[in-house]
Order: sequence, then C-alpha cells, then structure tokens
Amino acid sequence: MFDLGFQELIIIFIVALLVFGPKRLPELGYTLGKTLNEIKKAFQGAKSEMEKEINEVKETVEEAKKDIKDPLQLKNELFKDIPSLEDLRIDKHIENIARKEIEKKE
Repeated sequence: MFDLGFQELIIIFIVALLVFGPKRLPELGYTLGKTLNEIKKAFQGAKSEMEKEINEVKETVEEAKKDIKDPLQLKNELFKDIPSLEDLRIDKHIENIARKEIEKKE
C-alpha cells in the first residue's frame, strides 16, 4: 500500500516506542487498528452503495431500451389510418365506380 519494507517498519516502531513509551504503545496500536478498520468499512460501504446505484441506472437504461420501438414500426403505427396517395386519386375512384356499373349491366 505505502511500499514500506521491513526495515522502515522497524524504524517507525522504534520512533513510536520512544515517543509514546512502552505503556501507551499497545493502546496506540489498538486505536490505530480500530481506526483503519472503520475507514476500511466506510470505503466498502461507499463502494457497495455506488455499485447499487450504478446497477439501478443500468436497469433503468435497459428498461428504456425495451420501450423504444423500431422507427419503421413507429412510423407504420402512426400513419396506419392515413390513406395512401394511391387511395386518394379521384380517377381511380371514378374507374372503380364505372367498373361496378359495367359489371351490374352485364
């Protein structure tokens, strides 16, 4: 983590022993360990909370993808009730009426 070797740790231990004394050193080690453990738990909690939020966002995006329709399908649904230009041609209607009249006479 900090790239400390065995020699550096011994020097830190000797300095702490001289500064705090042999009576307070175990208490100091316990407090330091407890503090580091609490920091580790806090980071793990924050990490799990972020992962939870990211998963919720991913699920929302996936649901949105499912709701998005194919553009051609959407166009067909929007324009299904609108008659085509072929159906709007008057001469076709007149031709159909004339054809029906001819069929009736025959």
